[in-house]
Amino acid sequence: MVEKLDINWLASNLPLEERQALLKKLIEHSKLSMDPLFFDDHISAPAINIDTEFAVLPWFSRLWYRLLGFFRHQPSKKIFWDKEVAILGKKIEKKYPGLYDYQKDMLLPYFYRNIVKLKEAAQFFYSALDAGVNRDREAFFAFLGSLEMPNVHRRLQEETDPLFIVKKHIAPAEAELRQLAFRALEDNLNIINKEQRSAMYSAARSLLCLKELSSFSFDRFINLFGSNRGIKGLSCSAAVVKDFLVSLNNILISLKTVPSMTLLESLFVFILQGRAGEPGLNAEREINLLLLRAEDALAVIRDFNKQNPITWILRCATRDLSFSPGEISGGEDWFVVYRDYWRKHIEISLADYSRSRREQGLLNSFRNFLKGESLRTLENTRTRSNPDGMPIKGAFAISFIYTFCSAVFVSDISQILYLIFIGAEFRKEEDRIEFYGAYNYLITLEEEIKNFEYRISLSGDHGRSYAQARNDITAPLVKFRRLQAIIGKVQEEAEKILEQSRGAAASMLGILMGIAGKGRAGSRDNILYNSASLASRDENFIPGVNRTITQLETLIKLLSEIDLMENGR
Repeated sequence: MVEKLDINWLASNLPLEERQALLKKLIEHSKLSMDPLFFDDHISAPAINIDTEFAVLPWFSRLWYRLLGFFRHQPSKKIFWDKEVAILGKKIEKKYPGLYDYQKDMLLPYFYRNIVKLKEAAQFFYSALDAGVNRDREAFFAFLGSLEMPNVHRRLQEETDPLFIVKKHIAPAEAELRQLAFRALEDNLNIINKEQRSAMYSAARSLLCLKELSSFSFDRFINLFGSNRGIKGLSCSAAVVKDFLVSLNNILISLKTVPSMTLLESLFVFILQGRAGEPGLNAEREINLLLLRAEDALAVIRDFNKQNPITWILRCATRDLSFSPGEISGGEDWFVVYRDYWRKHIEISLADYSRSRREQGLLNSFRNFLKGESLRTLENTRTRSNPDGMPIKGAFAISFIYTFCSAVFVSDISQILYLIFIGAEFRKEEDRIEFYGAYNYLITLEEEIKNFEYRISLSGDHGRSYAQARNDITAPLVKFRRLQAIIGKVQEEAEKILEQSRGAAASMLGILMGIAGKGRAGSRDNILYNSASLASRDENFIPGVNRTITQLETLIKLLSEIDLMENGR
């Protein structure tokens, strides 16, 4: 199984102080206008109710409309309504020439050009959201929360850390440690104040509206415009695109305020995720460039709202002056998303802490077995001291076997096995074949691991490919798939080494137990013809066989414990 890559490395490793310093610089140097994006008083006049409006007309006006209705054979209220629609239509034509022909109910070329510009502006936010919120919404809100609620972020980082809890509560049991960590989470979530909640909700609302705008069906909308007789340029019937207009209007009226600088910074950092580790990357410069693009995109949205009274157009197109847009709902779930991030963060922290403790325990048990030799950690694998290394499941087990080969096998076990290799006379051919197969693998195992270590090093094919893929400037998903493919190949090689090592050790253990007369596959018969002869030639032979049996049993036992640790069991 290939380990999931951490695509949020840049965001998660940017210290809070650097995040805040970057935010301060952005605010100081930004030319972002804070003017509203949507202007209710400029765009949408109050909705009109036909019955109410007709009822408040002077008596002579009502009489006039009734007379007109009598001669035209139409309801008087309809005539009054048509006149009001015409007044609004003329108002649009006068205030926004070239935008809408109310008599033909046509959206004109000026509207077409404006909608194309809006699509281009929205495209910027589509890319930004795809790189951040859409890929890992929980991590994004955690990053945003660190800027909007730095006090909460600091306390959550510190007080949910297992090491902090262990220091505060002397040697808590694993169940108690877990309970204390999640209690600290809930306690710190409760200190979020009203202003912070409001800021996070506003950001969540802005994100939702930007997402809706950037994913709006602009292409389908624009493709409905075409050439029409008497109109120079592309135009379209407003009735045909009514549903598009209603949806777009609801989105735009919901996106009233400019997104906060903290939200924009968070988006920009996540945009740069795919370029983390790129040589010469200047994050601050790139974020400033992204800010300029955001300023341009938001200015286009603001100008579109000033120049395109969609609500008025819809009232004319539907002949319904009571029509009003409705804001889209959402954004309230930010708290659940934020809490879920920290829940998962705590679970990972607890698992890492448990693994670290078990690993340290294993290292302590290794010490005597490996005769005091330090573990030979494989080069270019991911460790605490080398977070950029390749994340290989089983690397710790291979490191243990690697050290076993030099510390125990070569200096001790190989001598006993060599005596058997050159002098043993097996009763059964299958036993001889099994011994030779296990022996030949074990004596070449250290060299095989050396070759594997070279292949994953920066000089080897796998390590070089991995480094190139990490530094490649390409789409994040493409990069992730390339890295996953490389790690998949390495993982297969690692699993093969572990499987064959365990198999060879188990086979050799069975053979040695048979030689020592301790039974093999339910039998206590000696599997050699000449055990006595070998023992008479070397008085250390039988003690050496028994010692090797113990060493191989310990090897197999420790490998099982490592496997349990690495699989979190």
